[in-house]
Amino acid sequence: MIPLSILDLSPVTTATSGAAALRNTLDLARLADKFGFSRYWLAEHHNAPSVASTAPDIMIGQVAAVTQRLRVGSGGVMLPNHAPLMVAERFKVLAALFPGRVDLGIGRARGADPVTSLALGRRQDIVEDDFVRRLDELILLETREFPEEHPLYTVHAMPADVPLPPIWLLGSSGHSAELAATAGTGFAFAHHFAKYDAATAIRAYRAEFRPSRWRARPYAILSVHVVCANTDAEAERLAATCDLNYIRSFRGEFLPLAAPDEAARVVYTEIEREGIRENRERMFVGSPETVHDRLIRLIERTQSDELMVISTIYDHGARRRSYELMAECFGLTTFAR
Repeated sequence: MIPLSILDLSPVTTATSGAAALRNTLDLARLADKFGFSRYWLAEHHNAPSVASTAPDIMIGQVAAVTQRLRVGSGGVMLPNHAPLMVAERFKVLAALFPGRVDLGIGRARGADPVTSLALGRRQDIVEDDFVRRLDELILLETREFPEEHPLYTVHAMPADVPLPPIWLLGSSGHSAELAATAGTGFAFAHHFAKYDAATAIRAYRAEFRPSRWRARPYAILSVHVVCANTDAEAERLAATCDLNYIRSFRGEFLPLAAPDEAARVVYTEIEREGIRENRERMFVGSPETVHDRLIRLIERTQSDELMVISTIYDHGARRRSYELMAECFGLTTFAR
């Protein structure tokens, strides 16, 4: 069966504080480790009331410390917010503490609105996309292939005797696929919010991949949004939270996740209902049988190597259950039993 992994934003709800959301992440990671999930990645978002995951490097250490088998990584570090040297040093420290278990997933976006980006230190008068420059700098800090006249020639990311973890580029477009292929890194495609076709992006990544020190062969992770419950009806009830959260973001309203019953009472405009229908095409909602059949078709169409699941569910118990059902229908019961 295809490897199964988790992307976690540590969701904050009207009944779950940010602190509780982070503790729920540790609880879910233990469950994932028990069932035999392959990876557990933490996101970076800022100034988002429904997301407690702002510092993936800190949470990677916490998750790795309470698990034994999982690879733990960033999904991802938003490189425009950080100095490449700082990223290299923090992930080398993590790799030293948890050898062979850390992934460095890197994103091109800021994970924040413009004002928050300013607060993070991003100058607003910089309009060009300097992601490639930052990525090159991060890689050069590891390879040491600086020309002698380079200003960072004498700078070393410490601890110098620890290799940087495997690099993954995250993306939702064809451009991201090309960057990952050119750099010879792993590629994680964000189907859960992308409007670009996943199969097209992954095909381009494979076709243009150049072997590197990071990978000899291409490897593509497909990230999907799943709400799974014992029955289709229960999954639909839980997914009402996702529908409202999507429309709120469309309206520019950013709030903690609402309970399904509260979300079900909201009256939407026709345009908003159409937006929900469009977003639902990217989601996988239903019983294990319903979800599994649709996911298998997508996996076959995209030829993905691994499936990474994000579940935006209000109740932590229901979110745990969604992942348990996914583990069972994809055959991940080795450790759980």
